[in-house]
Amino acid sequence: MDAKTPQTGPLEGLGWSPEREAAFATLRADGSIPGRVVSHGRGQLRAETAVEPVLVIVQRGFRRAASGPEDHPAVGDWLALEPLGGGSAALREVLPRSSAFIRHDAAENGGAQVVATNVDTVLLVSALTRDLNLRRLERYLALAWSSGAEPIVVLNKADLCDDVPARVAEVAAVVGDARILVLSARTGIGLDRLQPELAAGRTLALLGSSGVGKSTITNALLGAERQLVREVREDDQRGRHTTSARELFRLPGGALLIDTPGMRSIGLWEAGEGLETAFGDVEALAASCRFSDCRHEVEPGCAVRAAVASGELGEDRLESRRKLMREMASVERRNSVAQARAENRRFGRMIRDACRTQARLRGRPEGE
Repeated sequence: MDAKTPQTGPLEGLGWSPEREAAFATLRADGSIPGRVVSHGRGQLRAETAVEPVLVIVQRGFRRAASGPEDHPAVGDWLALEPLGGGSAALREVLPRSSAFIRHDAAENGGAQVVATNVDTVLLVSALTRDLNLRRLERYLALAWSSGAEPIVVLNKADLCDDVPARVAEVAAVVGDARILVLSARTGIGLDRLQPELAAGRTLALLGSSGVGKSTITNALLGAERQLVREVREDDQRGRHTTSARELFRLPGGALLIDTPGMRSIGLWEAGEGLETAFGDVEALAASCRFSDCRHEVEPGCAVRAAVASGELGEDRLESRRKLMREMASVERRNSVAQARAENRRFGRMIRDACRTQARLRGRPEGE
């Protein structure tokens, strides 16, 4: 690969823009080339550049400088890469993100997991079957609104639902301003409703639990069986993981689609503003409470509790908001402690490196 020659044509199909190219000028002058992460799984990170696909090598220096898992590259990220030859490149920098869907992941020692980045539209997929979970959908919406991307709720498997209007009404009561699309990926009914979102160069991400039909939607939009599909369990209508890696696909019309493995848990991560948007109905009622710091529990003049008493607002929705607010506060406390510890470790490494440098200099013979 010739790092000195700007070759941006093929990258335009991945969403590279003149604005990104202008911002990349200094990095390109230093020998870096841009690439977009197109797959992440089994410990490997792959990106497409203007010349060829490459295996991305994340070196120790980058890992040490990162403040946390949220700084590490994820599918959808644009990277500054140093070509190494042989189909590989070293990661030099993760370029600024326009959006990032990040969840709290207990498997990451309580840290963050970046699911997808630089996404224009997040398709939150649920199935219109017994496994439809409104509380889980509220979690997805809180993270989606905080990601910077537009969420759309996709209700799949309409062909397996006996009363679609009733189920849609339940969902509409908790999704606020998010749009709802009803379809059946298996039969193809309603897939045309996604077409306005599939403009060339736009990036969409499919998110949802196992068994809701994300892989079937991906295959339908690709027009080919690229993703493995498994049947859900008969006893609880839940599926097994079929997608094992996060992957970015180019759709026939030029749009880009990120498919992700089903998530068993969807913990909040820095979703304060997203939480407010996801519960916009409660926030609107709270504006009429007598006290600005009303917790909507036993305070007099609480407009939210009055709405619950009158049936305007469901008790379960208010309790869901309380639970997520407590969870968010807990995450913020842990983040503060973790950030302080990380800063202490970085400061300690800086002092140790400086001491080693001074020791080497003192050990040099005179005249050097």
